[in-house]
Amino acid sequence: MSLCHHQHHNHDHAPHNNGEMAEKTLNLAIFANVLLTFTQIIGGLISGSLSLIADSVHNLSDAAALVVASLAIKIGKKPADHTKTFGYKRAETIAALINFVVLVSIGVFLCIEAIDRFLNPQPITGMIVIIIAVIALIVDLATALLIYRSSKDSMNLKAAMAHNIADAMGSVAVLISGIIIHYYNDLVWIDPALTAMIALYVIGHGLYGLPQAIHLLMDGTPHHIKLPEVAETISSIDGVLEAHHIHIWQIDEWRAALEAHVVVKDLTKIESIKASIKKALLDKHNISHSTLEFEDGDDKDNFLDPKTDHGEACHIIPSAPIAEEKN
Repeated sequence: MSLCHHQHHNHDHAPHNNGEMAEKTLNLAIFANVLLTFTQIIGGLISGSLSLIADSVHNLSDAAALVVASLAIKIGKKPADHTKTFGYKRAETIAALINFVVLVSIGVFLCIEAIDRFLNPQPITGMIVIIIAVIALIVDLATALLIYRSSKDSMNLKAAMAHNIADAMGSVAVLISGIIIHYYNDLVWIDPALTAMIALYVIGHGLYGLPQAIHLLMDGTPHHIKLPEVAETISSIDGVLEAHHIHIWQIDEWRAALEAHVVVKDLTKIESIKASIKKALLDKHNISHSTLEFEDGDDKDNFLDPKTDHGEACHIIPSAPIAEEKN
């Protein structure tokens, strides 16, 4: 015999940064990046600098990343409905995944272009590169600072900020390239060399963020939650004989969910046991959404053998038996 109890705490743990202020910040950053992109493209074509053109391409990706991030925030604010019962918050994680993939792709493209420029060097006007690079660096740093204030608790905004940080590093590299080439015209190889450095930095940012986004989208257990510890928490509640079939995943970046089978000694006391379990899950592991199926401890079929029950995520029995209640 089993009874299923489901409780969804509708607490919004998402920071307020995902609200109107974050959207205004993103819109301002989008405008700045688009304007800077066209400035760099023109400057790159006039000066002949590949690193400047590479930086402009990355800036264009910044603008695209910010557009995706902004759209994801708007979608994520939609309330849950019959088709998306957990809501739309994962739209931001999907946006982060897209941005990380784009980041890696751009890095690979820049590496290819740098190799080609090594093999086929071109004359470069250093002073134009210096002027454009200084402007780009100022815009990149200002944009990154704006997004940083809203990115601490959002994978989506962290991905967008990664674009801007990488581009700020790129602007520094382009500036160094321009200064060197301005004074030493024969060192044009510096331009593709720094382009390659920008590319590797960009690829590194993308590869760092990709696993996190994929883990969340695949319903992986949150990194800060240890499943055996959660199982121990449940099994330690008075009246619980055993906990098994425990599954934990993230609804979005801020909310974790759990489902579990709980074998109890007395089914008449499941309300108090349920309340104790939910409080412990919230207090110790910040799990606010849980579905618990209660099973009768008198039914021997509810005690599963870990060696033969292949479908369970975790199976744990308290180390000490629960004392019999006295009449």
